[in-house]
Amino acid sequence: MDKPKKLITDIQCPSCGAPANFDIVKQRYECAYCGGKVAIKEAIEQKRGFRKLHSKKLKETVKDFKLCKTTCSGCGAELVFDENEAVSNCAFCGRSLVRRDYVHNKELPEYIVPFKITLDEAKEQLRKWCEKNKLKKEAKHILPLIDELQGFYLPYEFIRGPVHMKISRMADGGVYPCEGFINDEVVNRSKQLDNLLLDGMEPFDFDEMAEFDFAYVAGQRVKTPDVDDEIFEYRVSEEASSSYEPKVRKILETKAVYVNSNVEEAVRMPVLLPVYYVNKENREKMYKGKTYPGDNFVAAVNGQTGKVSVRAEEDTKYYFLPWWFKGILAAVVSILAVYGALTLFGCDKETVYVATGCFGIITFIVLLVLFHDTEHNKFSVESGRKIFTSGKQTLKRVKGKLVWDDKILERKVVKPVFFMNLDGERKQVDIRFTSPMRVLKVIVVSVVGIFFPVVLALFINGFNFAKLWLGGSAAWFCLSVPLAPVFLMKFIAFELYENPWIWLVDEKGRKKRYRKKMSKSTKKEIKDTIIDIFFHSELKFLAWLGLLFMIAMVYLTAGYGQ
Repeated sequence: MDKPKKLITDIQCPSCGAPANFDIVKQRYECAYCGGKVAIKEAIEQKRGFRKLHSKKLKETVKDFKLCKTTCSGCGAELVFDENEAVSNCAFCGRSLVRRDYVHNKELPEYIVPFKITLDEAKEQLRKWCEKNKLKKEAKHILPLIDELQGFYLPYEFIRGPVHMKISRMADGGVYPCEGFINDEVVNRSKQLDNLLLDGMEPFDFDEMAEFDFAYVAGQRVKTPDVDDEIFEYRVSEEASSSYEPKVRKILETKAVYVNSNVEEAVRMPVLLPVYYVNKENREKMYKGKTYPGDNFVAAVNGQTGKVSVRAEEDTKYYFLPWWFKGILAAVVSILAVYGALTLFGCDKETVYVATGCFGIITFIVLLVLFHDTEHNKFSVESGRKIFTSGKQTLKRVKGKLVWDDKILERKVVKPVFFMNLDGERKQVDIRFTSPMRVLKVIVVSVVGIFFPVVLALFINGFNFAKLWLGGSAAWFCLSVPLAPVFLMKFIAFELYENPWIWLVDEKGRKKRYRKKMSKSTKKEIKDTIIDIFFHSELKFLAWLGLLFMIAMVYLTAGYGQ
């Protein structure tokens, strides 16, 4: 077996030096070539040792480069650049800059993704985006400012390693422990930049990442990290959660999920990433003696792939309605539709009113039950900026020319693995909510519920359908027919997702359905509850009366009372 190609971000096997892959179930790195094992702490120490050696190397070479440091008097942004470069205004807020000598410290990273797209090529890509989106006001406002596009190496932290997650459905509050692994997540370490905008121009091709050397940044602007540690840790967790949300939503069969991620055991490496950036801040303008906000947009071009990302100038508002309002609105629309249909087909007024009234009562109850799903559904107005991009396709250089790359760069997120504590042990599981068998089961239960006395009556009369008298169960039908849709909706909206079917997964990936055995204590509790209802509770008279009523109803339905 040939050893795989080594990448600078790989965790090396201590035995043979080949890359070690992470095993989510065993929570350790394992070498596919020789079977060597690397614990999570050892992997972190392995990269920490490299960082110490690299830091020492940088201290020895920094004296060969004459660099300056500039601090913006407005937003506090800090830049590192060559001493011969004239820098007068901040690209992030437009204010003046304060220039002083740069003293090397630990802020500069160990890794870098070099620029592959020139400034002129980046301007051309941004111009093409404006032409393609000429109806957007952002495009109209960016077009005259394309020449203000500037290149920066922006500070990021490269994250690779295990992700421990707690995933919850917002509708029912169910929490599911989950493990994952992110390969190439990067988190911005600057407080002046829009994270969503930068996310829009990602991902980068980290196979081209190299050890940092001052030669890469000579003549280039370098933005230094300045975000608080607490805010940065929150960003790391949010980035990991957002990376896993699409896969989690698919498994949990809903968009209303919350992913709480812990990335403390991942390997972290500071890295500089190439970005072209243009910003027009929100200034107050005068018009007929009144002030109003001016243009407010930001555009970025990926300095490696040429992907364009543009932030919208205005917020997009999202309205969330309370559950009861949605239920009432849906019921009113349904009732009006039935009323209109009956009137259109020429039914007399009495029939229209009676049919619409009966339908309305049932529909109102069913829809209120359906929408009564969560306390999160309260009236609220939220807003956010849309991010426009040039699409998934990126550029590559072939024989000195830029061409479209057939390979689509995507975030490398490993499929999440779920675990549960079952019978006192933590086990790997596969959870499923809806399936043909579960849907069929609930339909059968609903039908049996509606015709429950009829089913019992058929057993009594030997399945003699000719003798069956449905009038004996009229009182039961009056209750079961309206309640059956309520049960169906309630089950689909809640029970189906609160109690997923569980499959145990063994080391070879084989799956076996898990069914929790009823304990003796649970059986005793059910038995004691039944005895208490019929013999000890204050409502025992009603319990016996209901039982006798059911017996009489089944007797009449079986045809013996005629």
